[in-house]
Formats: sequence, C-alpha cells, structure tokens
Amino acid sequence: MFTVQEVAATIDHAVLKPDQTEQDVREHAAMCAERGVASMCVRPCDIKLAAELLKDSPVMVSCVLSFPHGADATPVKVAQAKQAIADGVQEIDMVMNIGQFLSGNLDGVRDDIKAVVDVGHASGVIVKVIQESCFLTLEQVAQACEISYAAGADFVKTSTGFGPSSATPEIIDAMIKAVGGKMKIKASGGIRDWQTAVAYLEQGVDRLGIGATATVLDGGKSTEDY
Repeated sequence: MFTVQEVAATIDHAVLKPDQTEQDVREHAAMCAERGVASMCVRPCDIKLAAELLKDSPVMVSCVLSFPHGADATPVKVAQAKQAIADGVQEIDMVMNIGQFLSGNLDGVRDDIKAVVDVGHASGVIVKVIQESCFLTLEQVAQACEISYAAGADFVKTSTGFGPSSATPEIIDAMIKAVGGKMKIKASGGIRDWQTAVAYLEQGVDRLGIGATATVLDGGKSTEDY
C-alpha cells in the first residue's frame, strides 16, 4: 500500500496547457508545495516564475522541451536546454523526434537525444525522453528505450498527454522489460484517479505525470484531458 505522501512524492505535476496563465502557474505552484510533489513540470516560458515560486520548497522545477512533437532541429533543442537551465530548471522532459524514429533514422534520433543529455548532465540536470508511445508498436517502444539508454538519458517517458492516447500497462511493461534496472520510467497522460496512479507504481514506474494531482491524491476522478 502506498500512502498519499508516497504517491505525491512520485508526481511531476503538469502545468502545460496552452491557455494556462501566470496566475494558474502561481496557484499550481502553491498546491505543489503544499502537497509535496516531486516536481512541477512547466512550459519553458514559465520556468523563471516557477523557480521563484518554489525556491523555498523541496519541489523541483521541470520543463518540457521540443513539446509536443520533438520536431525541432537538434541545435534548437540544445539552445532550449541551455536556456531552461539558465532559467532554473532541474529536470528536462524532451520529446524524441517521433517522425525521424519512424523514418528509421535511429542514429540521428540517438544523437539528438544525446545532445540535450550532454547539456543537461553538464549542469546536473536530469533528462527524460518522451516517446509519445501511442504512435509506436510495443517493439518500437522497446527500441526507443534502448536508443534513449544509449544516448545517456535518465528516464524514458510514455506520453506528452497531448497525443491521441496515453500510458498503458502494456507500454510500461515493454519499457520495464527493455530498460528496467538501467533507466527510470515515467508514466504520463491519462492518470486521472488514485487507482490508476497506484497501479503504475506497483508495476514499477518511478514517476507519474499528472495534471489533476489534487483530485488524484484526494481519491477523486478527474474529467480533465491530461
């Protein structure tokens, strides 16, 4: 059994919707500090504000990078990573270049990830790689995990939460079989109630990406998209 505090400590609370305002960021940061989540995951433009709001709490600031399609050129991703670190981020959730992966340019995908990982690790910043696994077969999920591992990333992550589908137990199982014990794993998207959150933790994930954190921790069921 997991306590509410134990589950909270695994959550990267997502504040990523395009219409969320600075006031939303402030309100979510207060909730994150109160509930003791692992991090608040924000859009790049919100990193400075989030870092200021959370500076006196143990909650980390994480951000998305090349979100949600992973289609930026590698030098742009590197510049984004450097800017995010300068603004105060502690973890980066980058999107794998999905189209290049599906094109078979696996070395290019690996090098793209490694370029961001190298920037992050030089500053002690953790890098998670979002696969958007709903576009992949389970065999491709495993292959993408191995590429992320070869690139030196710290986590593999299922979803942006903005794709046509989200995490599933089958995807998590494929990730665990591929890189469990070598990398950490984050389930994200579609985690809208306590039972789903705990089930993923019991399956072996290390982090949860959740937008409706308070609802989940309080035992409710969210009707939000993320």
